[in-house]
Amino acid sequence: MATAKLSRRKIAAYFADEVVAGRSVVKPLAAYLIESKRIREQGLIVRDIEAALADRGILFADVTSSYNLADDTKKAIQDYLKDKTKVKDVHLRTDVDESLLGGVRIETPDQRLDATLRHRLNQLTASKI
Repeated sequence: MATAKLSRRKIAAYFADEVVAGRSVVKPLAAYLIESKRIREQGLIVRDIEAALADRGILFADVTSSYNLADDTKKAIQDYLKDKTKVKDVHLRTDVDESLLGGVRIETPDQRLDATLRHRLNQLTASKI
C-alpha cells in the first residue's frame, strides 16, 4: 500500500516544532528521508526547516567574510539580524573566503546582504558601463 507523499512545508513544520521543543531531529529526519526515498531533497528540506524556524523566532544565518570574525563583530551581526527580522534567537554559521578581499556576506533563508568589497567593486564597474 502506497502512502501519500508529505509536502516539504509539512515536513519542515513538523521538524521545526521538534527543534523548538528541544528535541533532536538529525536521526529522525535522516531516517524519514531514507525511508521515503527523498534523500535528493535533503538540501531543500533543510532550507524549508530553517525558514519554518525563522517563522518561530529562531534564525540561522550564513556569514562569509575574508577573515575570522571577532566575537564582538559576530555579536553585532546577531543584534542587527534580531532587530531587522524581529526574531529572538540568531545562530551564525561562519565561513572564511579569502577571495572576498573584505566585508561580509550574510544569507538567511529569505534574504541576502552582500556587503563585500568584491560586490561593491562589481557594482562600481557595472555602473560605469
